[in-house]
Amino acid sequence: MALKISIIGKTNTGKTTFFNAATMETGEISTYPFTTKQPVVGTGNATTPCVHMEFNVMDNPVNSKCIDGWRVIPIELIDLPGLIKGAWSGRGLGNQFLSAAMKTDAFIHIIDASGSIDDEGRIAEIGTGNPISDYKDIEEELTMWYLKHIEGNREEISKRINSGIEQKVAITEPLHAMWVSERHVLKALKEANLEDKHFDNFLMEDSKKLASHIRKISKPTVVVANKIELVSDPEKIMKRIQENLPDVFVIPSSTDSEFTLRKAEQKGYIKYIMGAENFEVLRKDQLTEKQMKALDFIRKRVLGEHFTTGIQRAVNSLIFKFLEMNVIYPVSNPEKLSDRKGRVLPDLILMRNGSTVEDLAKEIHSNIKGVLYAKDVRYGVRLPVYYLLRDRDIVSLVVANTAF
Repeated sequence: MALKISIIGKTNTGKTTFFNAATMETGEISTYPFTTKQPVVGTGNATTPCVHMEFNVMDNPVNSKCIDGWRVIPIELIDLPGLIKGAWSGRGLGNQFLSAAMKTDAFIHIIDASGSIDDEGRIAEIGTGNPISDYKDIEEELTMWYLKHIEGNREEISKRINSGIEQKVAITEPLHAMWVSERHVLKALKEANLEDKHFDNFLMEDSKKLASHIRKISKPTVVVANKIELVSDPEKIMKRIQENLPDVFVIPSSTDSEFTLRKAEQKGYIKYIMGAENFEVLRKDQLTEKQMKALDFIRKRVLGEHFTTGIQRAVNSLIFKFLEMNVIYPVSNPEKLSDRKGRVLPDLILMRNGSTVEDLAKEIHSNIKGVLYAKDVRYGVRLPVYYLLRDRDIVSLVVANTAF
């Protein structure tokens, strides 16, 4: 399935640099607010160890790539303009930007760990800004956007519930455009302790509590504490952030460093694989003294202290940990691990945890009917249509005596 992830946060936190480093696009980067004036779409990647090494075969990837034993899986990243206070009510084209953000599966929320922006996202002296309040400001805007759609449709929701429609269904309907499902709403009602309370009796605080839970459930989020290389005591600031945001998954990051490494790798100056803990200089004689100092700084202050620049870790964590995606390899010929054209392990499909063999068949081809079973290539066993797929499964679907 094609995953879409929005990059959100205040302006000047490094959203566009994150986007450019992850996609190798060339979005404009500057220090004045609202550099990104409309959503920009690009292709990023998730990475996972490829199974071809386990089976000692040479693979022929089609819908992804294989680099040094890592499967590189394309995903859609959307760089959104910086959000500001009051965005949910339309300030700063907030309605337009929030509408775009909601039509995605998850968020990467960029905050400035160095504290070098003010409340409005303007560049400030390092340490004068507050990344914790910046995070909370954006979260409030997101919650209020959900609340606006719930309370703005209160009369219609109430009417449908009182006509016999289930409460979870009635609440979900005005949120469909925000990619909210009944499953999301039901879970939110339970977590907000509102499952047994009639919607007509919801106080405003109840609606806002529900909105907050729906936001977190429907849009899993990883927070990236960017510009960590500018912080004199990274461990101290990360501890402070975690103590104040105990329920939030925060990753220290240096988007500038990743972008520098990716550009150097593109030009052949270094060997670097996105997300790696180190890099190798290949053409030292072609690098200036300034460029070598920059690479040495990244090696010592970023990779040496944090192991990665944080970008690939953020994407992988979001997809595999929070969206709970499993990597499935469908093949036609289980003996050769190939498709009908003889290509070995050509495709990789991301399936949500809890997906079955039947779900996989629908993902591969919506017109496939009458799936009999699947063959588990790794263990040589027959899998029923209701079998719950596991990460790194290699399966061959059997449909009316035909393998897909």
